Amino acid sequence: MSAAPVYICPMHSDVRRAGAAKCPHCNMELVPEGTRFGILRHMASNPLHIAVMVAVMLVLMGAAMMMMK
Repeated sequence: MSAAPVYICPMHSDVRRAGAAKCPHCNMELVPEGTRFGILRHMASNPLHIAVMVAVMLVLMGAAMMMMK
């Protein structure tokens, strides 16, 4: 028999609940503990994802610099 997962707020790690709910501070959905950075871990696990993220960041930074001139 496994213990029920603890749910935390992605923005407020001090908010912990025994079940799915919303954060009383920011009204975000609580996520199961341990999945807070799941997307980031997934993206960083593949070199192609990292290359795409860097390319997108460079394009956005270049566009922002062009708009500032």
